[in-house]
Amino acid sequence: MDTKILLENGTNELEVLEFALDGNAYGINVAKIKEIITYQPVTPVPNAHPSIEGIFMPRDTMITAIDLKNCLQRGVSKEGGLFIITNFNKLDIAFHVDEVRGIHRISWENIIKPGATVSSAEESISTGIVKIDDRLIIILDFEKIVTDINPETGLKISEVTELGERERHTVPILIAEDSVLLNRLIVDSLKKAGYVNLIHTCNGQEAYDIIRECKEKGTLKQNVQCVITDIEMPIMDGHRLTKLIKSDDATKDIPVVIFSSLVNEEMKRKGEALGADAQLSKPEIGNLVRVVDDLVG
Repeated sequence: MDTKILLENGTNELEVLEFALDGNAYGINVAKIKEIITYQPVTPVPNAHPSIEGIFMPRDTMITAIDLKNCLQRGVSKEGGLFIITNFNKLDIAFHVDEVRGIHRISWENIIKPGATVSSAEESISTGIVKIDDRLIIILDFEKIVTDINPETGLKISEVTELGERERHTVPILIAEDSVLLNRLIVDSLKKAGYVNLIHTCNGQEAYDIIRECKEKGTLKQNVQCVITDIEMPIMDGHRLTKLIKSDDATKDIPVVIFSSLVNEEMKRKGEALGADAQLSKPEIGNLVRVVDDLVG
């Protein structure tokens, strides 16, 4: 598998692995994939979620196998096919698919958000749709799929409550997060932590438009003193946003926090090269507040 793109910084591109279930085309960001192996028998787990096939240990690591067909309400997968083994939010998970078709290098600008006619923004398990060779590939939100199966893998909002009573902070923070649900949870968590001057946007382009407009008006300090960004977003991703902020003398001193399920050692190196001030995986909402405290304190 060619993951050369992972060594490039701020290109606003990604590689999508196309795979099939029941003949339908789906996709996953290559950055989430550890390896792809042929299907192997798993050990069922008593009282597990219906979409969990079981557990197995291909090496020395225990991995949970998820029946992706079941998650998409397309029945139950039979033995055979492939396991796509992923790592995000510090979890190793195998997704059972029928076949893998190939890898496509695309720009985030070409990814279309699903419309309201497909599903509501909060309920959708698709992060976007891309057209390749006259066919549509649905890029699945694997983070939401796992969180729906086990909510404990998502944002631990209770961590913010444990911080106790806090003073009100008026420092302006700009948030870029395409998931409607996560965007709201991050905003709610920061407000609970005392940060009340928040601007939330749906992608890096919207966030950068605000920064550029404030820069032109000379109101940057009044409106943006910290940026929190996801990595995977349509139109403009978080790495491209970070590169644009940190390569401009007028904005390079604005702290940028990358808050993403993709934060692992390899992606941390990429974020550091772009100038990110901090990088955290998605469940660490309590640590996000502490990092923001340090950066704007």
